[in-house]
Amino acid sequence: MQTYLNSIRFMYWMRFFFTTAAKLMCIIMHTHGQSGIVYRYEMHDEISPSMTRLTRKAIEEAEKRKAAYIMIDLDTYGGIVTDADDIRTALLKTKIPTIVFIRNNAASAGALISIACDSIYMRPGATIGAASVVDQTGELAPEKYQSYMRKKMRATAEETGRRPDIAEGMTDESLVIDSIKQAGKIITFSAQEAIKYGYCNGVVDNPEDILPKLSGGPYVITDHVITSVEKIILWLVSPAVSGILLLLIFGGIYFEFKTPGTFIPLGVAVAAAILYFAPLYLEGLAANWEIVLFVVGIILLLVEIFLLPGFGVAGALGITFTLTGLTLALVRNIDLDFTFVSSRALAMAFFLVITGMTLPLALLLLFGKRIFSSALFSKISVQASMQKDAGFTIKDNSLSRYVGQIAVCATDLRPAGKILIDGERFDAVADGAFLVKGTRVKVIRLRGNNLIVDVLQEN
Repeated sequence: MQTYLNSIRFMYWMRFFFTTAAKLMCIIMHTHGQSGIVYRYEMHDEISPSMTRLTRKAIEEAEKRKAAYIMIDLDTYGGIVTDADDIRTALLKTKIPTIVFIRNNAASAGALISIACDSIYMRPGATIGAASVVDQTGELAPEKYQSYMRKKMRATAEETGRRPDIAEGMTDESLVIDSIKQAGKIITFSAQEAIKYGYCNGVVDNPEDILPKLSGGPYVITDHVITSVEKIILWLVSPAVSGILLLLIFGGIYFEFKTPGTFIPLGVAVAAAILYFAPLYLEGLAANWEIVLFVVGIILLLVEIFLLPGFGVAGALGITFTLTGLTLALVRNIDLDFTFVSSRALAMAFFLVITGMTLPLALLLLFGKRIFSSALFSKISVQASMQKDAGFTIKDNSLSRYVGQIAVCATDLRPAGKILIDGERFDAVADGAFLVKGTRVKVIRLRGNNLIVDVLQEN
């Protein structure tokens, strides 16, 4: 009898020991994040550089926390093919098992990303497929892009153990797959069809319903938190903020020309340009050459205004380069390839830039006197007046003796420039057509401190 009681006590204490140990292990695992975590992030927008950056950050954080799984909560009609391929590559490379929950749509680039995951779960009514490459107007892209997408789909399915012909059939209209696909059609699966052909592991209503189906649990979902920096970047690339930054760029440059030497308006323009290009560069929109084009354009404008008289080739190129750099930074071109850029998107970007350039000028025409007489402007501009009793004169009357003199253009006059009279240089303005360097002219009158000249009529 005593032996029997001792056996019962022993079994009780052993059960207590193992139960307590199991609970402690669960607490330790969840506390330190070494297992039991399903790290989730959302992909509910167009597949773009921001989604690529989000995926890389999420995978990096999941690996840091030693998560058991990575889950994508996906609902997208597609996006940029190159970014979809970057996301696909990142998902295939990570050693953490990946899960995608298709909330509604996994079309085009979304289908490629889904197939790159180890497990696919779909909500009732969700679809996957239709991976043909189209531009922003919905028209089919050239064959080279279709071929690229077909091979990517096939290779991805081979890598994740799914039928590669079905993946290719989501892109290739000409492919025939027995009873699954006819010629002239592309594959789009419902949830039940995807289960039938191995492109879905189960139908669930919510991501949380996936957890009991995973081996080695229990698991908890940890959501990826977008950092403040990422939120600021997304805010800066919004059209409204980009428009305001364009106003500050052009407005700052113009005010610097009006009050040279203060450098405050120029500093505002430089800061706005950095805030304009930096997030676009991080998002993969602004390429290095587009930023360089903008900088070269600004340099050419400065050269034209401060070093060359009038307005010529340098000024025209400066405006062209500046506008081109700012416009192309807003669209998703790949170098000079605009296959995936619609004419509407390009026109909208150009309109935004032109508005940013012309609006400051319009505001100055309407409110110029108020702006230049305001207390704020007085703090950043030179306010000293040049009085006659202090030795200043508005007009140099000695120049009047040169009226009627013969001169030679020392620079191009477009219409302002420099002329030479007896080896001495003077400011001059052409009366009528622009004049090239070396043209013989005659001083016909004086306006302010400028000599007005016209082409010398040789007898």
